Amino acid sequence: MSEHFILAAIQAAPIYLDRQASVEKAICLIAEAGRKGASLAAFGETWIPGYAFFAFAESSAARWDAAQLYLDQAMTIPGPETDALCDAAKSADVDVVIGVVELESRTRGTVYCTNLVIGREGRILGCHRKLKPTMEERIAWGEGRGDDLTVWERSYARISTLACWEHQMVLPGYALMAQGTQVHVANWPGGEPATVPASPEALWSRQELLSRAFASQGACYVISVGGIITPDLVPEQFRSLAYSSGAGSLIIDPRGEIVARAPRGEETILTFEADPSVIRAAKTACDSAGHYSRPDIFDLRVHGVPVTSLVPVRGEG
Repeated sequence: MSEHFILAAIQAAPIYLDRQASVEKAICLIAEAGRKGASLAAFGETWIPGYAFFAFAESSAARWDAAQLYLDQAMTIPGPETDALCDAAKSADVDVVIGVVELESRTRGTVYCTNLVIGREGRILGCHRKLKPTMEERIAWGEGRGDDLTVWERSYARISTLACWEHQMVLPGYALMAQGTQVHVANWPGGEPATVPASPEALWSRQELLSRAFASQGACYVISVGGIITPDLVPEQFRSLAYSSGAGSLIIDPRGEIVARAPRGEETILTFEADPSVIRAAKTACDSAGHYSRPDIFDLRVHGVPVTSLVPVRGEG
């Protein structure tokens, strides 16, 4: 890993509650990211067919109508939509991480907040289902199993992804750091409030803080990318349920410093040329799962399987 490479945060609104139209827009944006020379392009959380905004509204006939349409417009993986996205990634010669609403194929009654990872060779590399939907999101999404906390080896870097407040959970991030992630996609539904809510309110995205912390602790680049939502972007019959949130997408270097920032609320593709030497320097200073760990004290297991440590835990090996 010696060549510089370009990271892209695709800050844009989907076509809310319209799977096919959102896929078509994503294909155009992937092509644009490819023309910008991106090695990796990232979209916001559940970008296809949009974030579950209706879950935050009071119960009503409109909310139930939105919920059933959300289920109807969810994606199966694999399926015709993933085939189209894979073709787009191959044509653009770019890896893609995109948030999708994934339909449970067995019951067809549950959906997941899933990050779909597609390789530039035109195939699905893997998926990650969000482990714990936050507060009202639990109305819309099921929970992930955690058997997909994966780092993918690419020619330019090792890449990983988590959604939204999985970055608040701590252990999922460490599981990825222990696999040596070098570029991480942190995707969010929108942006955080311009001012901090008054105490004791404790629930807002804090995406800048959490993304910067991940970059610093993981000694990796982070693409922190959000979507855009306003009432006029959702179908007319659901506008009373919607709210406004303009993404504040960022690219953060392995020291935890912001190196690129997108204008709030504007559709754009934010790019940054990443330098592998910066990753190496940061990991030399602090390799959280290597020389800066204490595997003789701490032992993290995911589904009973130990995360690789620098040295064996006492009594093992």
